[in-house]
Amino acid sequence: MMTSVLIQWSARLALVLAGSALVASCSRTPNAETTAIAPAEAEAGAACAPELAEIDFGIISTESQDNLKTQWEPFLQAMAAEIGRPINGFYATDYAGVIEGMGAGKVQLAWYGGKSYIEAAERSEAEAFAQTVNSDGTKGYYSHLITHKENPILQNIDVEQGNGDAYVVENAADLTFAFNDPNSTSGFLVPSYYVFAKNGVNPNQAFKELIFAGSHEATAQAVANNQVDVATNNSESMLKIEQGDPEAFEQIQIIWTSPIIPSDPVAYRKDLPDCLKEQIQTFFYNYDDAAVLEPLGWQGFDPATDADWNAIRELDIGEQILAVQNDANLSEADKQAQIEALNKQLEALQ
Repeated sequence: MMTSVLIQWSARLALVLAGSALVASCSRTPNAETTAIAPAEAEAGAACAPELAEIDFGIISTESQDNLKTQWEPFLQAMAAEIGRPINGFYATDYAGVIEGMGAGKVQLAWYGGKSYIEAAERSEAEAFAQTVNSDGTKGYYSHLITHKENPILQNIDVEQGNGDAYVVENAADLTFAFNDPNSTSGFLVPSYYVFAKNGVNPNQAFKELIFAGSHEATAQAVANNQVDVATNNSESMLKIEQGDPEAFEQIQIIWTSPIIPSDPVAYRKDLPDCLKEQIQTFFYNYDDAAVLEPLGWQGFDPATDADWNAIRELDIGEQILAVQNDANLSEADKQAQIEALNKQLEALQ
C-alpha cells in the first residue's frame, strides 16, 4: 500500500511530466580544426585556467560513433574557437562511459540524458548549467515502444489509442524485448516505471528474451530487421532515423508514447575554475548557428540548474518504490523500511 508521501509524489509527478573497461572503451577524438585557433582567442583562453590546455567533452552513445561525430564535431570546433583551447569529443560505447569518465576527471564537460545526468551528479561531480531547446522551441521529448509494421502483434493493438504498453505487459512471456541502455531516460527509466513497475511486472523475468541493445539507433535497427518484437526508443531518435535511414523508419510502428520528458542537460564538473565555467556558459547561452545545431535537433540552449532534473529523480525513486512494493522476496517489515528511506529521498527534493 502506498504511503501518503508516495501518493502526494504520484500526483506531483503526473503534473511535472505531463507539462529523462569503461574509459578505455571510449573514443577521444581531437578536433583537427581546433589546432588553428586564432592567436587572440588562444591568448584569452590561456588567461583562464591555463592548467587545462584542452577540454574533453563527453557524448552519450545514443547512436553509432560515426553518426555522433558527424553531428557533434562542427559544434565542438565552434566552441574551441570561442573559448580558446581545443575541445576533444569523448565518444563512449555506453552511457556509463561518460559518467565514469567525468568521475575520473577524464571528461570536463558532457551532454547527458536525464537519467545519466542524475547518476553523474550523484557520483561524478557533474553540475548541469544548460538545457537543450528543440528545433521547434520545445524543451521536452517522449519515450516510445516500437515494433515492426508487419509484426502480427499489431492485430491486437490500437495504434491510434497507443495501448501497446498493455499488450506488452499481458503478453510478455511470448515476446522478445529490447531496452537500449540501463542509464537511458527514455530507453530504460521511463518505460520501466510507466509500463512495468506501475503494473507490477519485472521485465527481467517477464519476457521470452530481454536484451540491452545499447543505443536508440540499435533498438530501432533491431525492430526494423525483425530481431526483436518490441523495443524502446524516443521521439528525438525517431526523427533522426526518419531523416538518416528512411528505409528503416518505414518498417517501424510506434505502439506507446510516454508523458513528456524534460529535454537534455549539459553539465560540467563542479570543480572547474569559475572563469572557465563563465566562458562555457557564455558560449552555450549565445550559440545559435542553425547549420550546426540543426543536425543535433536543437535551436539552442537555455540556462538550467541541477534542480531542473528533480522530476527525473522523482521518477527514478518512484520506480524503486514500486519495485520494492512488488518484490515477493521481501518481508513486509523490509518493504516498509526501504519505502520509508526512499520517501525521505523524495521529501528532500521538495
